Amino acid sequence: MKSQDIRKAYLQFFESKGHLIVPSAPIVLKDDPTLMFNNSGMAQFKEFFLGNATPKSKRIADTQKCLRVSGKHNDLEDVGFDTYHHTMFEMLGNWSFGDYFKKEAITWSWELLTQVYQLPKDRLYVTVFEGDEKESIPRSTEALACWKELVPEKHIVFGNKKDNFWEMGEQGPCGPCTEIHFDGRSDVERNAVAGETLVNKDHPDVIEIWNNVFMMFNRMKDGSLQPLPQRHVDTGMGFERLVRVIQNKSSNYDTDVFTPLIEKVEQITGFKYTSNEVKNISEEQNKTNIAIRVIVDHVRAVAFAIADGQLPSNTGAGYVIRRILRRAIRYGFTFLNTKEPFINKLVEVLANQMGEFFPEIKSQQQLVTNVIREEEASFLRTLEQGLQLLDNVVSKTNGKEVSGEKAFELYDTFGFPKDLTALILKEKGMMFNENEFDASMKAQKDRSRAASEVSTEDWKVLIPGNIETFVGYDQTESEVKITRIRKVDSKKDGVLYQIVLDNTPFYPEGGGQVGDKGTLVSANETIDIIDTKKENNLILHFAKQLPENVEAGFVAKVNTDLRTSTSKNHSATHLMHLALRTILGTHVEQKGSLVNPNYLRFDFSHFSKVTNEEIKQVEDFVNARIEEQLQLVEYRNLPIQEAMAKGAMALFGEKYGDTVRMIEFGDSRELCGGIHVKNTGEIWHFKIISEGAVAAGIRRIEAITGDAVKTYFTQQETDLDAIKETLKNPQDTLKAVVSLQDDNAKLRKQIEQLLKEKAKGLKGELVSQLQEINGVKFLATQVDLNPEGAKDLAYELGTLGTNLFLVLASAEEDKPMLSCYISKELVAEKNLNAGTVVRELGKYIQGGGGGQPFFATAGGKNVTGIKEALEKAVDFVK
Repeated sequence: MKSQDIRKAYLQFFESKGHLIVPSAPIVLKDDPTLMFNNSGMAQFKEFFLGNATPKSKRIADTQKCLRVSGKHNDLEDVGFDTYHHTMFEMLGNWSFGDYFKKEAITWSWELLTQVYQLPKDRLYVTVFEGDEKESIPRSTEALACWKELVPEKHIVFGNKKDNFWEMGEQGPCGPCTEIHFDGRSDVERNAVAGETLVNKDHPDVIEIWNNVFMMFNRMKDGSLQPLPQRHVDTGMGFERLVRVIQNKSSNYDTDVFTPLIEKVEQITGFKYTSNEVKNISEEQNKTNIAIRVIVDHVRAVAFAIADGQLPSNTGAGYVIRRILRRAIRYGFTFLNTKEPFINKLVEVLANQMGEFFPEIKSQQQLVTNVIREEEASFLRTLEQGLQLLDNVVSKTNGKEVSGEKAFELYDTFGFPKDLTALILKEKGMMFNENEFDASMKAQKDRSRAASEVSTEDWKVLIPGNIETFVGYDQTESEVKITRIRKVDSKKDGVLYQIVLDNTPFYPEGGGQVGDKGTLVSANETIDIIDTKKENNLILHFAKQLPENVEAGFVAKVNTDLRTSTSKNHSATHLMHLALRTILGTHVEQKGSLVNPNYLRFDFSHFSKVTNEEIKQVEDFVNARIEEQLQLVEYRNLPIQEAMAKGAMALFGEKYGDTVRMIEFGDSRELCGGIHVKNTGEIWHFKIISEGAVAAGIRRIEAITGDAVKTYFTQQETDLDAIKETLKNPQDTLKAVVSLQDDNAKLRKQIEQLLKEKAKGLKGELVSQLQEINGVKFLATQVDLNPEGAKDLAYELGTLGTNLFLVLASAEEDKPMLSCYISKELVAEKNLNAGTVVRELGKYIQGGGGGQPFFATAGGKNVTGIKEALEKAVDFVK
């Protein structure tokens, strides 16, 4: 069976058992602060297990895109070195929410594996929870009885709490599980060693393929277990491992999940991958294999994350994605000799391979390709810079051991990988101090962990079984009762309280819109609500203190000033989205947004800078819609197919239900849960204040509306009055400014000419100061010129002949600048590099810089450091 057929067979089987088939949720999570990414099949159903929502069916099946590269489940450093760990993987799952339990789950899993997939029964082993006396959890006798009807007893292995008791986290739903393992060894190996002795022993050919978890308990903060009101089934079968087993391979990478990508890498690089069936390969071939496995695994993770809306960046989930991609780039750089971007070329293969079941990778193919290509080009430049810095460190090291702190600085500041540093040093017969590196790494992690440490108490439930309702579309005040409270203590924010109400007018952060602020008011006290967020389908109101009487009745009041300003910006965002698609083209798609009371920010796909003329057209388009005073048309609980038929815009990376809310202003129709004005006239005016690039093919616009525009125009008028006063109140201000610029340009040309003549005059004076050191004509001195003049002087002196090494300092307006000129033959023969020189000497003036090997400059802040910098320059030629 091909991998696509294996996936279809799974879903069709469970559909025949009465399961509703649902699409994969986005790989990037937006409604669970405990996770950055979907790291298991159950993550998108967490709210059902917690009892915060009711599923649309009690039986559901799907295949979920998962990413395990952060937190407890972090497989990143294992990927490539073995043949079964992955960053992104698919998790096939079938779910029962208070419906069937152990007997059906076990029977169906056996039926699918042995009858549909026709796996040999004698190669399958199962595990059953043995119980835990310490926690008073009995052995799973029901699961054991079910399995005894299907498999011989010698194929049943008892597992302890570590292997056969699954927990969502330190707190939350959990329960015993039963796993199915496959023995893929040869008959000779199986006859020599019984398969049951190798289950859960990390044997590469005796692997777990399916886990059936039976959710029965809730883990409390104190570690105790409470029975869940309903029992659930949560299963997960790793798709890549299943394909490996069915296709009779000894490696996931030898299956057709990965072979098309591997073949493309071979075609691009000229390096060949050897199958896991080939034994006794050379060390060099093993390195090639690892590099290719890293690349084909990582491109899947990065491509799907970008398609789901997560761009690489320097923080949070974006940093994780950037880190995965950089790991792939440097494996190619080091082991496949790839010095130009190439990973982006794999996206087309991936889109053709998986686009049928995951349409987002096909529709976002061009964007994903552009972003990866730009990231590759950027990091390859960083690698080159890192190599220069490492050479600098080596040149200053006495002996064969480089400081581990320096190696960590390269890693931490420039993203220069530890193993690449080790590899380069090894080629030079050197090494770095691993203990110092590890100590620096641990110190950084400890600081990070301490800053983000959060302690969360159990929910205190005041009104059991209550499901909260949101009434904020229709009202900004509501009579409420508190149903749950929870204390959260973090190093970053201190002690906060999360309050859940029986109903709420407070909008929780989501869809780019910030959460509402306001108050809870009772007869005796007022509690400030400083933020509102949504977590696992609960709307959480954050406060710095709890009411004295939490059982009192309250009036929840939204801060309407902030809400009104936010709603203007949100509605303007919709109008601007339509304007961009109308003016720039329908390729424009939203890639991120922020809507708060002060301004709006909008990220969108577009291949070039938006011109001033286009910005003016967008502003005019939006303001025309404002002047038309378009009435809000709101559709609630609209079937999603009907909304799409009406032309609604849906955003990639968002999870939509069967029914949606659609917001309509004239021709603008978008699926949106946010707060909006009733009429576009309320926005008053729209003004774009900035436009720029965020990533390859992604632009960002920031804009303002309402009172913020009035303030902006008032400031513009004040500035214009100040300019007029400075220019002695001319009749035509613009003409006066242009005239001033013309005069300035003429004066600049005169100054430049005078400086060039001054530099020529200085040339003769400085020639006599040249010293010869080790065959090098050396000069380090301060000159009374601006930076451009110092550069002209350096090039003038460069005409004197060969073997010249110059460092010229200038300090125009107390801004120190160092310029270094090195004759090209010294660059080639003595390995001198002007960029390295100015980076090192720049430290004395509290700055830095760079440039070409024969000419580079560094700017700084400390003029008094010039003297020492010039004195140290001679060290480079001694």
